[in-house]
Amino acid sequence: MASLDQIDDHILRVLGMNGRIPNIELAERVGLSPSACLRRVQELERRGVISGYRAVLDRAAMGKGFVAYIAVGLNDHTKAGQEAFERSVAKAPEVLECHNITGSVEYLLRVEVIDLAAYKTFHTDVLGTFPQVNALTTYVVMGSPKDDRA
Repeated sequence: MASLDQIDDHILRVLGMNGRIPNIELAERVGLSPSACLRRVQELERRGVISGYRAVLDRAAMGKGFVAYIAVGLNDHTKAGQEAFERSVAKAPEVLECHNITGSVEYLLRVEVIDLAAYKTFHTDVLGTFPQVNALTTYVVMGSPKDDRA
């Protein structure tokens, strides 16, 4: 796979901030003609570098202002145990991200709910029922001075 050059990187940064930017404006911002810019974007899409476009949602405006990260330790370290945990997590709408990580625990989850009471319910009635879970450590987000997720 060919590596990305500075222009590709610039295109990706601009699209990461505003995926709906018109091609003419994108071309101006990155210093290309509109046709050259469009060809580059289409090539980035074709190569899978750009895998899609989505809306960036304001969770607080949607009533989901409580955000927590949860470190999850499993009691079953087999492939089957991990796959069972991942299937269970995939069904939980409160979990917006699930990452298999290295270190003293196996997973890091990002959870968004309405408030602390809703989190307690999720913690107890959802995560607490997964048979593979051995340990949970919750980190409550107090603020997000930088969040560039697209």
